[in-house]
Amino acid sequence: MLEQEQSFHSGFVTIVGRTNVGKSTLLNKMLGQKLTIMSDKPQTTRHTIQCVLTGQDFQALFIDTPGIHKPQHKLGEQLVGAALSTLREVDLVLFMAEAVMPGSGDRYVIEQLKKVAGPVLAVLNKTDRLKSEELLPVLAAFQKAGSFTEIVPVSALTGDNVEYLKQLIISYLPLGPQYYPDDMVVDRPEKFIMAELIREKVLHLTSQEIPHSVAVVVNEVEPKPLNLVVVRAVIYVERESQKGILIGKAGSMLKEIGQNARQEIETLLGSRIYLELRVKVRKDWRNKINDLRNLGLME
Repeated sequence: MLEQEQSFHSGFVTIVGRTNVGKSTLLNKMLGQKLTIMSDKPQTTRHTIQCVLTGQDFQALFIDTPGIHKPQHKLGEQLVGAALSTLREVDLVLFMAEAVMPGSGDRYVIEQLKKVAGPVLAVLNKTDRLKSEELLPVLAAFQKAGSFTEIVPVSALTGDNVEYLKQLIISYLPLGPQYYPDDMVVDRPEKFIMAELIREKVLHLTSQEIPHSVAVVVNEVEPKPLNLVVVRAVIYVERESQKGILIGKAGSMLKEIGQNARQEIETLLGSRIYLELRVKVRKDWRNKINDLRNLGLME
């Protein structure tokens, strides 16, 4: 056992970058299954585990961190400061961007990452959209813009070069203990993951009509005979008009949300799912501490 501990590598890894660069897709590809990005709130400790990648002699723990952005006010400055503080606590930082010439948003994040003492890998995603000769000037631009330990082009969608990146991540993990069992891939209860899958479908299908003023709570998970599980959940919004949009004409929108979420919940649980969704209004719930606590969004 002692010999195993002395040869086991483990560490904390975080992925940062602008929105929609493929962070979730990359994690899902490396772990071989669909996971949800757990939180968009700033975390100032290293103990909020997003997902866990375990092998025979390693364990990489991907953690939640606040997004790094150019702050527009004092609160934003504090959040970015908390993010950078968190990044200094991890063993490896992955900076993820699209494989195009770096824009102002990328350059701002790159400048902030120069303050991180540990290794920072630049992961340039969506290379499937480029010809090989188009990639070379992009690599050169990122190399000039930042102080990266290494730059790795990948396609999280097709899986191109993802295995190489995975092995590279493992190589940067220090000697350490195995924090979680072999079969654990996410440090959240199933109800939470199911709620996030439902919320993801709400945001995807309603686009800008329903902003982030939506919360989902799974109230009951009831096993039934013949490998059937009944899942009862409530979608909370802040206004009656939002409730109408979510339900849709003759319930069409709610039905589509349920169908899409049910498929992924079935994959998660390995069972047939009967998903019962309801929509309720809690006015201005994001500004009410009791509502935030009741919805599981604040301790």
